[in-house]
Order: sequence, then C-alpha cells, then structure tokens
Amino acid sequence: MGYREFPPPEVLCALVENEWTIDGPEEPVRVLPDGCMDLIQMNGGLVVAGPDTTLSVAHRGGEPIAGLRFRPGVLPRLIGVPASVLLNRRVPLDDLRIIGSRRPLVETAVLLAANPPSAHTAPWSLRQLGHITRSLGTGAAVSAVADDIGWSNRTVQRQCAAVYGYGPAMLRRILRFRRAARLLAAGVPPGEVAARAGYADQPHLHREVREFAGVTPSALRSAQPGSDEDGANRSTETPSGSSTVA
Repeated sequence: MGYREFPPPEVLCALVENEWTIDGPEEPVRVLPDGCMDLIQMNGGLVVAGPDTTLSVAHRGGEPIAGLRFRPGVLPRLIGVPASVLLNRRVPLDDLRIIGSRRPLVETAVLLAANPPSAHTAPWSLRQLGHITRSLGTGAAVSAVADDIGWSNRTVQRQCAAVYGYGPAMLRRILRFRRAARLLAAGVPPGEVAARAGYADQPHLHREVREFAGVTPSALRSAQPGSDEDGANRSTETPSGSSTVA
C-alpha cells in the first residue's frame, strides 16, 4: 500500500528511471521537483507531468495511479513538446499528441519511443543528454559543458529550456536538491547532507529545501517514503517530483 517503485520495463530502460504506483486510502500526495517528467495513468487516461520548480500537492481519490518516470530531458523528445511549455503543469496526453492514449501505460510509452525524436526537443543524442545532465548535476559550468559537446554557451542555455524546462542554473539547483532529498531520506544528518550534496553550508541547504519542498530538512526527511522514520523499503530515486504522502 502507498507509494512503490519498480525497475523500468526492459524495453524502456534507456529512457525511464523507474515505474511507480500509488494506491491505498485517499490522501494528498506531495510532489517535489526532481528534474524529471512522468507519464501517468490516472482517471482512465494518460497525463504528462511537466517539470516542476516547486512543491505541488496532488489530491488523489481512492483509485490507484501508475506512472513512468522518464530520465531528465527524455520525455520532451518523445512527445515533441518543449518541456518549458509544460513547466509546473499536468496535461492530458491527448492534448499534446494523438496516438491513442487509451492504450496501457507501458505500451503507449513504447509507441512514443518508436517514433523519431522531435528535432526541436532532441538537439542532443541520448548519450550527450546523459552527459549534460550528469555534468550540470555535479555543478559543472555551462561553458565547460558547452566545450565538451562543441556548442556555444548561448545555444546550450537556449536548448536547456526546451529539453529540461528551465535553464542550467535552475537545473543544477533542482538536481542538487534531489541529491539532498535522497540523503535526508536515508537518515544522513542535515549538516553532512549539505556538504555531500554541494551546498555552501547547512543554512544554504535549509533555504533551498524550504523553497523546493515548503518544509524544513528534518520535516522533509520524516515525510518521505523510505525514510528511517517510516522504515519503508524505497528506492533512493525520487519521482517527478518525489512523491510523499502528506
């Protein structure tokens, strides 16, 4: 019962971080930003969850919900819609691309993946995309990333909005927050989390967690499934964004 994660379907493992479900009693679900986008099966249809920049709360009824969390920057290339258009939004797939979204979740994702990626939302190969995500996620300068892939700084800045939904600076912050949320869920003390996640100090961590999650680091740790407080067995990854029962 509650939120659970599973390995991605083998056919989608290069594109999808994991498959997840939420079931159980009606409860609000806190959704934290993590740089990802999801394809969600709910209310008899499929919904695209755009990239988030702040906490949102989803009010789930009693019906189960299932989703695929795509790796950062991947889903826009499959649906041909810039991530910036979907920023902080949840949009029915039918409104974005007509491929018969009444099909099952995984089947629909496979069909999306089988089509050629859209050039304006897939400026980089999957290998380049992964490299850019990892580099920015570890705090690399845009100039260094641009040099690595042979692009100009300005072009990388512009393309990031279409691919990720926001520019490199915000992407760095969100991926750093994601690392911090995982560490907090694992029971790491906030001071150590600040150092390991790349914050200047613990007050810096506190401010960022407040901005992205709306709570203190200690409260965020308590709320997350898989934290030491609830003893659940949960992956260290977080959904789009991280999903916690309020």
